[in-house]
Amino acid sequence: MELRQIKYFIEVAKREHMTKAAHALHVAQSAVSRQIFNLEKELGVALFIREGRTVRLTPIGRVFLEHMERAVNVFDDAKQVIDEYTDPERGTVHIGFPSSVAAYILPTAISKFRDAYPNVKFKLKQGSYYELIEAVVKGEINMALVGPVPVEHAKVKGSVLFTEAITALLPSSHPLASKSAVTLNELRHDAFVLFPEGYVLRGITVDACRQSGFQPIVSFEGEDMDAIKGLVSAGLGVSLVPEITLIDSLPRGTVKVPVKEPNMVRTVGLAIPAERDLLPTEALFHSFAHEFFAMLEKFQN
Repeated sequence: MELRQIKYFIEVAKREHMTKAAHALHVAQSAVSRQIFNLEKELGVALFIREGRTVRLTPIGRVFLEHMERAVNVFDDAKQVIDEYTDPERGTVHIGFPSSVAAYILPTAISKFRDAYPNVKFKLKQGSYYELIEAVVKGEINMALVGPVPVEHAKVKGSVLFTEAITALLPSSHPLASKSAVTLNELRHDAFVLFPEGYVLRGITVDACRQSGFQPIVSFEGEDMDAIKGLVSAGLGVSLVPEITLIDSLPRGTVKVPVKEPNMVRTVGLAIPAERDLLPTEALFHSFAHEFFAMLEKFQN
């Protein structure tokens, strides 16, 4: 197998169309078809089901794609290691993040890092918690800033940067808005504004409500933190959000009220591959992030 064949195969699998893949690769469609044919002949299996120029992966093709995506990412990482070996202070950090850390945590860390290493570049990938963990496993990124930090994952290892409280976000007209703290049980009859099913913050909220003896009534769902805040601001429900997401941007018409029972916290930290080393520049940022947040926590205490 040749690397060119593998890259052609991945592009065709992604687009499910020979001609579209050829355009993306800037080569003739016949060249793509020939390389796919040669690859299938060498492997002795059909990787695609052909329907004209539209194609679909066969079951073995899907398995092959998963392995080849990882292989190409490893190859690209190896090339980047060579590029960064002589000067890791001029490399690139590939890092993923969810919306709950987008507004304050990650920009603050990157800004401070760039003060020390101004020539380092960043490539950012936003996604949900599980999308980011899967991206680390596949090698699409080598680091993700996530909360909570994964603790029992065979292919990803996590390290905690800090722990933060989950707080109630209420419309300012809410009967409990003037209280210094609330129990979750006091919100049992309220409509909740949550992330969709499958999002970690929704799971944290639902689990805490069940711990308090009720199932939350979900009135609206939003896929990013700004949407959640906006819906609460409009008086459409209450929500539970990480406290740090409200540091610089408490929405108009809302109040934040600490939750005193149950105790709601989440860890925030970095998820990295368990079976691959970080690239030199990424290792530099990883160490810096731990030092920076340790110093920040010490200063705040």
